[in-house]
Amino acid sequence: MDRLEDSISRLTSRSTFWHRVASMIWLPYAFRSGIKIRKVDGSTFAAVLPFRRFNRNWYNAMAGASLLANAEIAGGMYIYGRCGGDWTVVCKQLSYRFLRPCFGPAIYRVNPKMDLDACLNAGREFNFDIEMDIVQQLPTRGLGREVRVGRCLATFHITPKALHEARAARRARAGTTTASQDSQA
Repeated sequence: MDRLEDSISRLTSRSTFWHRVASMIWLPYAFRSGIKIRKVDGSTFAAVLPFRRFNRNWYNAMAGASLLANAEIAGGMYIYGRCGGDWTVVCKQLSYRFLRPCFGPAIYRVNPKMDLDACLNAGREFNFDIEMDIVQQLPTRGLGREVRVGRCLATFHITPKALHEARAARRARAGTTTASQDSQA
């Protein structure tokens, strides 16, 4: 089972098609929302949340729950895309500040607060903070500028999968030694 998970993890970090298939199975709300992840250049990352009926509320604005939930998806996919399939990425804390209603597609712009490559090269588990600016894609009042609709701060806990395996092996050894000690007593 672990080998299957490892192969799916590596496959989804390399291929957009397999990432979409896996999100359809394990993240159906993210799949249904239609969020698209795109890499602008080597250091710039953006995710676009389309303005669909599934994402709108009764007032024909982007639903706050949709903006918030997809902020976690956008931040996690940024980190997962950079780390690859050999790391486990878990959102530890997420704070979203709503600034104004969003009446069009939302763009999540991820700004890392630390150097991710340096943390990955250390090979240990760590917490990683990112900031996201969420802007509305539609031009406003003919000025052609984007309006910020939210700001998000997120902390992700990143652990190498090899560390999980080592912990599981230690627990299994500790469990067998306590069981053998109990049987001897």
